[in-house]
Amino acid sequence: MPSPKIGLPARVLQAPETAGVTRGLEHIRAELDVPTDFPPEVLAAAERAAAAPRLPDLDRTDLELLTIDPPGSKDLDQALHVAARTDGGFTVSYAIADVAAFVSAGDPVDLEAHRRGETFYGPDQRSPLHPPVLSEGAASLLPGEVRPALLWTVELDAHGRTTDAGVVRARVRSREQLTYEQAQDDIDHPGPGGTRPTLALLAEVGPLREQRERERGGVSLNLPEQEVVPVDGGGFDLTYRALLPVEGWNAQISLLTGMAAAHLMLYARVGIVRTMPPATGSALRRLRAVAKALGIRWPAELDYPELVRSLDPARPRDAAMMNACTVLFRGAGYAAFDGSVPEDPEHAAIASDYSHVTAPLRRLVDRYAGEVCLALCAGTPVPGWVRDALPQLPEEMARADQAAHRYERAVVDWVEACLLQPRVGEVFTGTVVEVEPEKSRGTVVVQDPAVEARVSGNDLPLGHELQVRLAAADPETGTVRFERA
Repeated sequence: MPSPKIGLPARVLQAPETAGVTRGLEHIRAELDVPTDFPPEVLAAAERAAAAPRLPDLDRTDLELLTIDPPGSKDLDQALHVAARTDGGFTVSYAIADVAAFVSAGDPVDLEAHRRGETFYGPDQRSPLHPPVLSEGAASLLPGEVRPALLWTVELDAHGRTTDAGVVRARVRSREQLTYEQAQDDIDHPGPGGTRPTLALLAEVGPLREQRERERGGVSLNLPEQEVVPVDGGGFDLTYRALLPVEGWNAQISLLTGMAAAHLMLYARVGIVRTMPPATGSALRRLRAVAKALGIRWPAELDYPELVRSLDPARPRDAAMMNACTVLFRGAGYAAFDGSVPEDPEHAAIASDYSHVTAPLRRLVDRYAGEVCLALCAGTPVPGWVRDALPQLPEEMARADQAAHRYERAVVDWVEACLLQPRVGEVFTGTVVEVEPEKSRGTVVVQDPAVEARVSGNDLPLGHELQVRLAAADPETGTVRFERA
C-alpha cells in the first residue's frame, strides 16, 4: 500500500548483508513462481522478430518526440510531442510502442506474454513481459532509432478539453530520453535556449488536464510509493520517493489517451476497458468518521475529491487521512465486451471511461486495446485474433495484477525485515496512519528507516506521532511488528 513520505530514507543495506538479501529475493521469486528466464524457443522467436519488424508506410519521423521515464529505463513505451495551435488549443502526439509489429497471435512470444501478463519489477532485476531484445531493444522507443508505433493524435482546445482523437500506425523517431528529474529541471530552470518546446507546453497542458479532472470529479492519490532501490557499490536502500509535478502532467497525457481509447471502443461496442466501482455509502461514512477523529474539517458540501486535494501528506494527520482514503481505490478490474457494453464501464477514481493502451511493452492488455482502436479509426474490422482473445483478458490480467502485487509486497516486507533485524528492541518515532481498535492494533509509518508496519497497543492516537518499540523483525517470514513504547 502506498504510504506518505514522513522523515528520512532508510540506511543502506550494504554487503555482506546484500548477499543474504539477494538470496532472499531469489527465494521469494521461486516461492511466488515469478517468471524469470525465457524458454529458448521464445528467445529465438524474439530474435527473429527483432530482425524483421513490420514497419508501417506512414513516416512521422518529423515529429520531435521525447520520452520521460525513471532513470535507467530501457523499456520505453511512450514518446510525446505537444504543439500549440493558432486558435489557442494544443495538438498532442503520443507514440506508443507497436508490439504487434513484432509479435503475432499464437507465436512463442505471444504465448509467453499471455502466461506472464505484465512485467514484474524487483530491486535487483525485472521479469519482463517480453524478451529484452524486444522490450528493451527493437520495440522500445529509444532515442535516435526509427521504430514502428501506434501514433495517437489528440486535439485539445485552449482549456484542455478533447475535441478530437485518433490513432494510426506510423514510423517515428524519438529525439531524446529524459528522466523525470531532468524534465522538471528543464521546466524550472531553463537554459540559454529556453525550455524544450514540448516540455514548456506540457507544463501548460498538464495543469489544464488536472483542472478538467477536478471538474469531472476525478481524484489522484499522489502518495509517494515505497521503493527498494539498488545503490552504487552494491546494496539496497528502502525509501519513499516524492512525485514531481512533471510526473503528474505526464500521467495526465496517458490518462487523456486512455479515455479517448475507451470512448472509441464503447461507442463501437467492442474492446476492453479498465473499471473501478464507485465508493459505497458505508465507505464514505467511515472516512467521515476518520476525518472527525483526526480533527479534519469536512463540510457536507465538500465532495470527496476536493477533500483529498486539500490534504498535505507532509502533515501527520493529513497523511493518516490519505492512507484511509486508499480504501476507496480498490476493486479495479477489466471489462471486455463485443456487441454490448458493460453496465457500468466507468473508472470511479478517474470519473470517466478509461482503457489501458499506453504501456504494451509492460502490460499485455494494452496491445489488444490498441489494436481495437486502430481498426475503429481506420474503419476496418477488428482483427479476429483480437476478438478471440478479448473474453479471456480480464481474468488473465487480474491474475497477473495480483501476482505482481504479491511479489512487490513480499520484496518490501523482506527488505524491511532485513534492515530492522539488528535493531529489535530499539525505540523509533512513527506516525499512526490506521487504527483497528477492536484488535488493539494499527499501522505506523516510521520516520527512519522508512517503514510501514503493524503496531500493537490500545488507544493508538490516529494521525499523531508516537514512540514505538520494534518487537519483531523476521526475514524468514518478512514480518515487522512494533508495539507502543
